[in-house]
Amino acid sequence: VYQVFESVAKKYDIMNDSMTLGIHRVWKDILMHKMNPSPGTLLLDVAGGTGDIAFRFINYVRSIRERQLQQKLRHHQNLSWQEISESYQEDKLNSLGDSQVVVCDINKEMLKVGKQKAQHLGYSQGLSWVLGNAEELPFDDDKFDVYTIAFGIRNVTRIDLALEEAYRVLKPGGRFLCLEFSHVSNPLLSRLYDLYSFQVIPVLGEVIAGDWKSYQYLVESIRRFPPQEELKAMIEDAGFFKVDYQNLNMGIVAIHSGFKL
Repeated sequence: VYQVFESVAKKYDIMNDSMTLGIHRVWKDILMHKMNPSPGTLLLDVAGGTGDIAFRFINYVRSIRERQLQQKLRHHQNLSWQEISESYQEDKLNSLGDSQVVVCDINKEMLKVGKQKAQHLGYSQGLSWVLGNAEELPFDDDKFDVYTIAFGIRNVTRIDLALEEAYRVLKPGGRFLCLEFSHVSNPLLSRLYDLYSFQVIPVLGEVIAGDWKSYQYLVESIRRFPPQEELKAMIEDAGFFKVDYQNLNMGIVAIHSGFKL
């Protein structure tokens, strides 16, 4: 698996857009709205090497802070222009309100791509990058408010260990969110999806990334992944409560959610 992601890192974003016709962006946006983080949230994004979830988190929190700031200034109509300006500048400097996102990935190449993207897009505040294994996270117990893993859990060797680690590093009251390819409920769509996955995706991998094998593996890993109810049971076995899932595009992907109480 390590070799697969080392091989595809540089073309990872282009391939995601090509394979999903760009819909992966919408799925990640839905994940962020489901999380609905407030300023001050400490997020751990596992297997998030290219930064897609981290950047969305920063944008989301910034927009909430911006709205809060505008409301605050509206309530202070009697302030002078200079006081308003100073207050605005002060709050702008702290646009994340102590929120932080830690991106943890096992693959150095994926982290390298993510860091380059962050630099290019101007993300630096409240963002850190850590090399680490989902099955043995290099963090203390009860540390994070939210744990996300998007399109990563099916590539860990032991899902049960990754879930136990997610539970361990979350604070009591913390939330687990997993976005992953899942099992399609509609039989006709399922057949079309299989045809597309096995006939088209490896060809795209060869044409765009020069790598048929890695994308053949990725397709096979999706088919081997536990269906929605089975993954739900595994998340509950790890100790999470209020576990549920939301199917997107008839189960092509699903968002699983659970809480550490």
